[in-house]
Amino acid sequence: MKKVLRPIWTTIIIILSGHLSAQEIVSPVSTPGAFPLVSGGKVATIVIDPQDFPLIKKAAEMLQHDVEAVTGKKPLIQTSLPTDGQPIITIHSAQQQKWEAYQIKADKNKLTITGSDRRGTAYGVMTLLEQIGVSPWYWFADVPVKKSPNLYVKPGTYSDAPKVKYRGIFINDEAPALSTWVKQNYGDFNHNFYDKVFDLLLRLKGNYFWPAMWGHAFYDDDSLNINKAEEYGIVIGASHHEPLMRAHDEWKRYGKGPWDYDSNAVNLNDFWRKGMQRATNEKIVSIGMRGDGDKPMSRATATALLERIVDTQRHIIEEVTHQPAAKTPQLWALYKEVQDYYDKGMRVPDDVTLLLCDDNWGNIRRLPSLNDRPRSGGYGIYYHFDYVGGPRNYKWINTNNIARVWEQMHLAYEYGVRQIWIVNVGDIKPMEMPISFYLDHAWNPDRFNAGNIRHYYADWAKRQFGPAHATEIGDIVRLYSVYVGRRKPELLDARTYSTTAYKEFERVVEELRQLRDKANKVDAQLPQDQHDAYFQLVLHPILALCNLHEMYQAVALNQQYAAQNNPLANNYAEQAKKFYEKDSLITQQYHHIAGGKWDHMMSQSHIGYMAWFDPPRNRMPKLAYVGDSLSVRNSVTAASTTITRTAFIPDTARGNNFFEKDGVVSIEAEHYSLLSNGKDITWKVIPDIGKTGGAITTFPVTATRQEPKNIYTAYTFYTYDTGAMKLYASFSPTLNFPHGPGLQCAVSIDDQQPQILTLNQEDENVRTWEKWVASNCIIKESTLNISKPGKHLLKYWMMDPGVVLQKLVIDAGGLQQSYLGPPETRK
Repeated sequence: MKKVLRPIWTTIIIILSGHLSAQEIVSPVSTPGAFPLVSGGKVATIVIDPQDFPLIKKAAEMLQHDVEAVTGKKPLIQTSLPTDGQPIITIHSAQQQKWEAYQIKADKNKLTITGSDRRGTAYGVMTLLEQIGVSPWYWFADVPVKKSPNLYVKPGTYSDAPKVKYRGIFINDEAPALSTWVKQNYGDFNHNFYDKVFDLLLRLKGNYFWPAMWGHAFYDDDSLNINKAEEYGIVIGASHHEPLMRAHDEWKRYGKGPWDYDSNAVNLNDFWRKGMQRATNEKIVSIGMRGDGDKPMSRATATALLERIVDTQRHIIEEVTHQPAAKTPQLWALYKEVQDYYDKGMRVPDDVTLLLCDDNWGNIRRLPSLNDRPRSGGYGIYYHFDYVGGPRNYKWINTNNIARVWEQMHLAYEYGVRQIWIVNVGDIKPMEMPISFYLDHAWNPDRFNAGNIRHYYADWAKRQFGPAHATEIGDIVRLYSVYVGRRKPELLDARTYSTTAYKEFERVVEELRQLRDKANKVDAQLPQDQHDAYFQLVLHPILALCNLHEMYQAVALNQQYAAQNNPLANNYAEQAKKFYEKDSLITQQYHHIAGGKWDHMMSQSHIGYMAWFDPPRNRMPKLAYVGDSLSVRNSVTAASTTITRTAFIPDTARGNNFFEKDGVVSIEAEHYSLLSNGKDITWKVIPDIGKTGGAITTFPVTATRQEPKNIYTAYTFYTYDTGAMKLYASFSPTLNFPHGPGLQCAVSIDDQQPQILTLNQEDENVRTWEKWVASNCIIKESTLNISKPGKHLLKYWMMDPGVVLQKLVIDAGGLQQSYLGPPETRK
C-alpha cells in the first residue's frame, strides 16, 4: 500500500492532551461530516502497509478486536485500498523525527491514523480504543466493554505527543501474590503472561518495562518474551542492580565465582557480554554495579572501581553493537548507596541517563540543580508504589495518594527530569488507579496542576464505569486515598490512634465506616456486569482497610479495659477475633470474583508484623481476658470538660478565624486567613495531600530562595491563655532534594521576628527518616511568646520552594498525645 499521508507535526488543529480535558472524538450518534466507523450494521475496513512495523499490525488487530467487542461488527484488515468507495481506516507510521507523536484525521469517508514512529501510530489507535468504550483495564480489572451498535468519529484533525520520553512500570516484590497466580495460570512468567502486561502498557501509552525479577529472568525464562516485547513496541530495561540486560537470578543459574569485580572481573565481563549479545530488542541498558542480591556494595568499594566497571561495561556495549556506546540508551541508577558515590563526585558520560530515585516511600531523594549543565542522556526517576524494606514492607493494597504522587513528580518534571519515569508497581494489581495516573501524568505533566488534580478521580471513574456514578465513585476513591495515605496498613496497630485523646480512633473508624457505606450503596446501584470491576478497583480496598481499623480499635479497647481489670475487655476481644476472621473472608471474596480469575492475588500477609519484613502468615494480635469480678477500676476516658472562649472572636470577624479550645489551637494549613504572594511566586492549596486535609505550598517549585519578608500565609487566632506556647508545624515528608543545608521556612506571631525552621537536614539519619515516612509527615517545633489574650496573627513565611505545610498546632498546655493531632478549632 502506498503511504498517502505525511502529516506535518507542527500543524496541530486540536490537541488531545489526555483525559482531564480531552475532547471526546467518538460518538454513538452521527454528526455532520463524521466518519462512520460502524453505522447501520456496516463497518469500515482497516488498511495497513504490509511493509510497516509489526506493531502497526498489532494495533490494527487490537482495533479490529475492540470494535467487534463494542458493536458486534468485525472490521476487515487489508493490505491494499478497497475500490468500492466504502469507509476506510488507514493506519501507518510516517517515520519522522518527532518522538511518538500521532495524528488522527477524520472526515465522512476516511479515518487516517498516522504516527511519527511505530509507537506514535499505535498510540493514535489506543486513543481511539478507549474512546470507543474499551478501558485499558478491560482484562486486568474486568472493566466491561461499553456496548454501542454505532460508532462515529467526529470530523477534524487531532494530534498529541508525550512530554516524558520513557514511561513505564516495574513488576517487583511479586511473591507470594503475583508469582503464585502466574504459576497457576501460565506456568511461568512467559510470553503468554507478558502478552497481557504489554497489552495493558500499550493501552496506557506506556513504552518502558522492567520485568519481574524475584527468581525470574525475562530473557532466560522464555525465549519468546523478547519477541512479545517487540510485537508491542515495548522498550525493555532491567532493575538498578541488573547490569547489561542480565537478570540477577541468572547469576545464580550461570555465574562463576563471587559477585565481586575486584576478584572476578573476567567472569563478570563474560556474563554481561552474553546479556548484551542476547538482547537484540529495543532497550535501555542499566550500567554500574550493586552488591549481590540488591545489597549495598562493600564499604571498601571505591569510586574509582565503580568508574572502571562502568568504563568496561561501555566497552562491552560497543563491542557487541559495533557502534559507539552513546548510540545505545543507558541509565545509571542512583539508588541507595550509589547516590553517595554521585554526591562524592563520581560521574558517568553525558549520554547516560542519571536515574534518580525516591526513598522507596514516594519522597524524591535528589534532583538536579537548575544550574547544572544539560546532559544529552538527561535525568529519570525511579519511583515506588510498593516496597520491600524498612521501616516496613508495604505491598498488600494500594496506599498511594495521587495528590502526593503528583506533587513529587511535578517537582521532578520542573527540575528537568523528563527522560525516564519508571514506577515499581509490585504485582500490578491492586495498583490500577495510581498506575493509570502515573502514566497519564507522564504523558503530559503540563495538564495537571494543584487546581485540577482532584478532578482526576471522577475522570478515571468515568472511564471505567461510565458517567452515571463517576462523580460519586471518584469521591469515594479520593477519600480512600486520603485515609489510606495516613499510615500504611502494615504499620497500623492498636497503638496508632488514641482511644482517649480527641476520640481519635473512634473518629477514624467512623470515617471509614461512612466511606464503606457509600461504596456499598453505589455497588448496589451498578449494572451487574460492573460488580467485579468495582469490587477490585473500589470496594475491596475500602472493605479491607475499614475492617483492619475496626480490628485494631477493638484490640486497643481490649488492652485499655484489660489494664483496668474491666470485663468489657472480653467483649472487645471477641469483636477483634470476628474482625480478624472477616479479614480472611474479604480476601476470599476477592479470590472468588470473576469466576476465581484472581485467586491468590490478595494472599499477601499484612497482620502481625514483628519486624520490617512480612510475617509468614497473618497473626492475630495479642488479646487479654479478665475475670467477672465486680471490682472494676475506673475507666480512663477523655476529659469531658470543654474550655473555649469563642467570645473573643467578634461577630464582625470574617474569613477563617481560629480559637483556643481545651488549651489548643488547631489549624489546617489550607484554611488561611490571608496570604501574600510574591511578584512571581504564588501560594496554592494542594487538596487531599495531608493526613487530615489539604496543604499549602508555593509555585513555581523552581523559584529562588527567599528571605522571610513578604511571601507568607497568615492565620488569625484567639487565645485566652498567655505565655510561652509550643507551635507544632506538620509538613509533608519532603526530603532534602537540593542536597543543601535542608529546606527552610519561617514562622512568626504578631510583629515578632520570624523563626527559621529547617525541615529535613537530618534525612540521612535512618531512625529519623523512618519516623517521618511511617507517620507520613515531618513535625517541627518552635516556641511562641503570647503576651496578652485575644487576637493574634500567625504568619508562615516561604523561604525555599518545595515545602508543603499540612497543619499548625499551638499548644497552650492542653495538647494530648495523638497521631493526627487535635481536630481543627475554626469558627
